[in-house]
Amino acid sequence: MTVIADSMAAHCMKQNAIDAAIVGADRIAANGDTANKIGTYSLAVVAKMHDVPFYVAAPLSTIDMNLPNGDLIPIEERHPSEIYQVGETIICPTGVEFYNPAFDVTPAHLITGIITEKGVVKPSELSSIFARS
Repeated sequence: MTVIADSMAAHCMKQNAIDAAIVGADRIAANGDTANKIGTYSLAVVAKMHDVPFYVAAPLSTIDMNLPNGDLIPIEERHPSEIYQVGETIICPTGVEFYNPAFDVTPAHLITGIITEKGVVKPSELSSIFARS
């Protein structure tokens, strides 16, 4: 197995050098929409474009069956200084506005399967895991 940085994922997928993508999750809605660190959604889009299976690995405790879909997952916004400041040095002009989300939501239709301690299931089959418990 070779692990790559997400910044080179598109290039490697285009070269057919990737067999599958596996990411974590901070929260999973009942329909399989998944919130994770910013950039996960774009990785899923690139994987879909190149027919690379895209998996989410997370414990069952991450799945919120009371949350119908990912549109309802609150997205944390980090302080803009993470972008415009290095140490005590401000690196951009005053008055520039920033948007700094910490997470994004990957729609279930881009996810091949969700890997849990109960096995791998399609996002549309999440409720079956809890029915078996």
